Amino acid sequence: MKILVCDDEENIRNLMKRFLALEGIDSDTAENGFSAQRMLRENPYDAMLLDLRMPGLSGLDVIKWMREEGFRIPVIMISAHGDVTDAVSALKQGAQDYIVKPFDPEALVIKIKSLVEATALKNMVESGRDENDGFIGESPEIMAIKRVIAKIAPTQATVLITGESGTGKEVVAREIHRQSAVSEGPFVAINIGGVPENLLESELFGYEKGAFTGAQQRKTGLFELASGGTLFLDEIGDMPLQLQVKILRVLQERKITRLGGTEPMPINARIIAATNRNLEEHVRNGSFREDLFYRLNVVRIQLPPLRERSGDIPLLAAHIISKYSRAMSIKVTGFTPEALEMLKNHAFYGNVRELENIIERAMIFTDSEIIDTDDIDLRSSSVHKISNEEMSVPVPDECLTLRDAERSAIVRALQRWEGNRTHAARELGISRRTLISKIQEYGIEI
Repeated sequence: MKILVCDDEENIRNLMKRFLALEGIDSDTAENGFSAQRMLRENPYDAMLLDLRMPGLSGLDVIKWMREEGFRIPVIMISAHGDVTDAVSALKQGAQDYIVKPFDPEALVIKIKSLVEATALKNMVESGRDENDGFIGESPEIMAIKRVIAKIAPTQATVLITGESGTGKEVVAREIHRQSAVSEGPFVAINIGGVPENLLESELFGYEKGAFTGAQQRKTGLFELASGGTLFLDEIGDMPLQLQVKILRVLQERKITRLGGTEPMPINARIIAATNRNLEEHVRNGSFREDLFYRLNVVRIQLPPLRERSGDIPLLAAHIISKYSRAMSIKVTGFTPEALEMLKNHAFYGNVRELENIIERAMIFTDSEIIDTDDIDLRSSSVHKISNEEMSVPVPDECLTLRDAERSAIVRALQRWEGNRTHAARELGISRRTLISKIQEYGIEI
């Protein structure tokens, strides 16, 4: 990310350049509007901080020129207290936001990042780029997983994918298949927990005609159907113990026998399993075979929850908007920075699946091409989990008011994060701006 800072006050330019550098953001500075014009022609920038009042060429003049020249980068106007009316005029001319001097540099950096992300998302959707129909994300955790996928995909190694529900385990399995040597073959998936126990064995292995009452013709099982491709065993932790023995034998011998059959048949399918359960714990309590666990756990991919990679939300959101815009014939091009920040601060216990539900609902109910905070309903999106720590908080005899409970939750979050408002807001599932407002409202001292 690279930012252009245009202000006629040298101390403001130097302060912002140093602070942006501390946040890992590269920046150039311009001392007036004419310098800003030259630098915009010569260099690409992701956003611009623009002083409203400057000698020679004002911020408003620069905004008008940028619009005429076709520059689409987001602009944040910097104004003094008495210039708010002019700042609003700048918004009408094409600026995306404004900030009043003196300003909080930390809050400004958050605003810059949100604007850049929202603009990039909008450009991605409008350009029709849906470049990642596969595993989406650029966070360090996801990039590490992508490197593992690239390494193991060409092999026949059995893979165990673990992670919370909604983190994208099947998406990863499909990406491994897509990059494998059998990508032209079938990808066959079964959710173990979604098949009645008495039907699971016949679904996996198939059966011969007459194998049991009602077996009027031969049925091909999923192991056979996946031949020359990949078989994805989702929620493997739900597999009954008696069937685990047969799956272990298949993995060892690479052969199956249909129910009612006598002749073992070789299988040629890559096996990928997934679960949201703690298989090690199930091995310890005897509900999952240890030998099967080790057969499955040749390569382990642990998917992080979405709340630990919130930086990937803009990319995921762009993909989801593109997907549902086509499916529902609705023109939505992105989010306001505040709405995007709202999503990034949400806990998402339902992970990517919850994010998808929220965005789909927002696209249906919004009256604009840009989704705003009022279009987003986080309250009904998931059942929030209660941590052990929260359960252990003593409840006084007298009932707390809603305000008391909210203030107490904010204080505890701030204490846990040593006063870091960004992290506290993310834990509470609210935006940083809302948290600051609440701190002021309740007179909380940090």
